[in-house]
Amino acid sequence: MLMKTETAQPKGSQYPESTTPLEKSGLVQKSLVLGCGAYLPERIVTNDELATRIDTSDAWIRKRTGIRQRHIAADGELTSDLAVAACRPALLKAGIEPDEIDLIVLATSTPDNTFPATATRVQAQLGIKQAVAFDVQAVCSGFVYALSVADNMIRLGQVRTALVVGAEVFSRILDWEDRGTCVLFGDGAGAIVLRAGMSEAGASGRGVLSTHLFSDGSHYDSLYVDGGPGSTGKSGHLRMAGQEVYRHAVHNMTESIEIAIEANGLNLSDIDLLVPHQANIRIIESIGRKLGVDNNKVVVTVASQANTSAATIPLALTHAQNENRIQPGDLVALSALGGGFAWGSSLIRW
Repeated sequence: MLMKTETAQPKGSQYPESTTPLEKSGLVQKSLVLGCGAYLPERIVTNDELATRIDTSDAWIRKRTGIRQRHIAADGELTSDLAVAACRPALLKAGIEPDEIDLIVLATSTPDNTFPATATRVQAQLGIKQAVAFDVQAVCSGFVYALSVADNMIRLGQVRTALVVGAEVFSRILDWEDRGTCVLFGDGAGAIVLRAGMSEAGASGRGVLSTHLFSDGSHYDSLYVDGGPGSTGKSGHLRMAGQEVYRHAVHNMTESIEIAIEANGLNLSDIDLLVPHQANIRIIESIGRKLGVDNNKVVVTVASQANTSAATIPLALTHAQNENRIQPGDLVALSALGGGFAWGSSLIRW
């Protein structure tokens, strides 16, 4: 299944072109990014520490994944706690008060409880009274899915200001005796603030240019949790067919960015910053090579944070923001793939 959203009116649309003064002037409403925020738990687990528990080594993990450490949530520290801690600096950076937020979309595969939505707990802890709050579950691609939902609601005029959050505590669904999976993941959260604003139409104007979502359920058993809160009625751990995930991640993430670039009438050389899902350094490097994007334009945080699932992209965006690697007007390309398989991409003019 493919879902694509664009700010431009589709060719051959049955609807007449708008004749409002703003649109005549070349301005349209878009979702502008006002700020990012991130949170990583205090506890750091190095590869050497893992090697004391399972049959592995720092050299083995680094060679295959590029990971040297990961952050692990403290006992009693929940996904909502991580999310709130990421939202606060995002709001501060954006210059937005909590009561200005109309929408919270939280991407997570590790909610605090089966229900209600963890986003509602985040809403309460931030003191937000009037917002709509709900979760989105698309595993590692969850943030791109959540971004698409928020962007659509803003462009349709349903909300004005949104918090889009990715937060995970994957350490609690890992089999810590399975070296093929437990070395890959960590815990963390990232958030961005979006606000409706008038911007130039097309790819030159600031804001979210488009989002492109895909899924293929025939790969359901390639990356999944064999239980958990839900209809199985049993606890479970993450299971993964590593080579299958690798192959599809490289191909699908690359293709999804190519689709986004073509949809906006741009060239791959126009990309100023590539922010891919931080699953594995080999996947990241392969995507960069296939797209022809220079290494200095690729954001990489996997070494110090590992794979934080839906949180990797907003964490990487915040890292780039804090390092002054994103400048106003930059074209930023996002892409991720997760269990399902579900994947997607987005282009943002910063």
